[in-house]
Amino acid sequence: MTDVTRSRPLSPHLQIYKPIPTMVMSIMHRITGGALYFGTVLVVWWLIAAASGAAYYDWVNWLFGTLIGKIVLFGYTWVLMHHMLGGIRHLVWDLGYGYEKHFATKMAKATLIGSVTLTLVIWIIGFLAR
Repeated sequence: MTDVTRSRPLSPHLQIYKPIPTMVMSIMHRITGGALYFGTVLVVWWLIAAASGAAYYDWVNWLFGTLIGKIVLFGYTWVLMHHMLGGIRHLVWDLGYGYEKHFATKMAKATLIGSVTLTLVIWIIGFLAR
């Protein structure tokens, strides 16, 4: 190596930066996007079960109705709501709005609060409809 390459600073990594709401929500948006692949497999599995016959459909519904199944479906609902609201937040930025630090921080916090609220509302309505 030459002296020129040794004197260049190294790129900072995540341990250097103080986590701020916009950074955390951006990372969560990427994670929830990946988690949606798993959730979509569950939806496809349920649709295949519905097309395969009553016995298999009943078994899949039973599995989704267990405590672990409900926890997974609750998590999938939250992931879906969080990713949707994060997408709306990014759309607002793409339109050229919301770049001010205080507003971007409020949007990041609203994404988290909104996703939890929407998830709870969806599940409450679902249980009341049954």
